[in-house]
Parts: sequence; structure tokens; C-alpha cells
Amino acid sequence: MIKLIMCLHRREGLSREAFMDYWQNSHGPFFMENAAVMRAKRYVQSQTLTSPLNTGMRESRGMTEEFDGVAEVWFDSEADLMEAMGSEDMMELGPKLMADENTFIDHSRSCAFLVREVEF
Repeated sequence: MIKLIMCLHRREGLSREAFMDYWQNSHGPFFMENAAVMRAKRYVQSQTLTSPLNTGMRESRGMTEEFDGVAEVWFDSEADLMEAMGSEDMMELGPKLMADENTFIDHSRSCAFLVREVEF
């Protein structure tokens, strides 16, 4: 399997609480309703805690601002994902998915990449 990782920053003017609420209660269900079109096998949202521990870990290491959250989406293979992305159904869904993401994600400050897990 492969996994799509999306490290997300919220849009300017949107509180972290509003970001989390929309992501969990609107985007998450929308994504899951359409998971089969994307051939997504699993979808997990890791929502960043607003915590002094996060601030301390970041500042003590001289790290940049944390992301507001991380989305993980599992697929059977890169070839399967590419085939799904080229499907007619995905061509219809893609603009709707992007429009929904644009309501809460600052894409210019976020990133996305494919990974393969290595367990020890």
C-alpha cells in the first residue's frame, strides 16, 4: 500500500477551532462519501492539539510553526491511484473536492506527498 500525506495549514482568518470543526464535520463526511471514486482504503485526520507541550517542543528545537493537522489516505498502489485519478468519475469529483478544500485549507502553506510505510 501507499499513503498520501497532506500537512495542512488553515486559511487566514479561520480559527483553529473553526478549521477543525469544518474538517471533521463537513469535509471528512464529504470525503468518505466519495472515497470509492478515489479508491481510498482508509482516511485519518490527525488534528493538532493547541498545547503548551507542542509550543515547548517546537521552540526548544527551533522548529517552524506546526501544521493545523495531517490527513492520511491509504491506497492499494500508486498505479491504482493513478488509474482512479484519470477516471471519468474523478474528473467530475476533482473540482468539487478542491472547492471544498479551498473553504478551509491554505494550499500555499500546506504540502502533500506520497509515502510507503516501513515498519520496524
